[in-house]
Amino acid sequence: MDSKDIDIFKVLANETRLQILHWLKEPEVNFPCQDVDPRTVGVCVGSIQKKTGLAQSTISHYLSMLEDTGLVVSTRIGQCTYYRRNEEAFSMFVTHVATDI
Repeated sequence: MDSKDIDIFKVLANETRLQILHWLKEPEVNFPCQDVDPRTVGVCVGSIQKKTGLAQSTISHYLSMLEDTGLVVSTRIGQCTYYRRNEEAFSMFVTHVATDI
C-alpha cells in the first residue's frame, strides 16, 4: 500500500468528509439551487458549508484534503470555488482496493 492509499483512507475516515462525498454524488438533489450545473461544474463551497453547519475554514480544509487525494475537483468561477466528485478517481480506487489490497 502506498502513501496515496493511506491518505485516501484517512480522508474517508471522517464522517463529515464522507457525507460531503455522498451529497456530491447527487448534487442536483442535495444542492438544488445552484447558479451553475452541479454535475459538470460542482457545488459552491458556501452551499456545502451551510449544509454541514460547520465553519467555512473547516469545510475549506476538508475540501482541500479531498482534492489533494483526487476524490474531488475544484473550479473557481468569480468569487466562488465549486467542487464536484471525480468519478474516475473513485473508480480507479475501488478497482485498486478490489485487486491489490
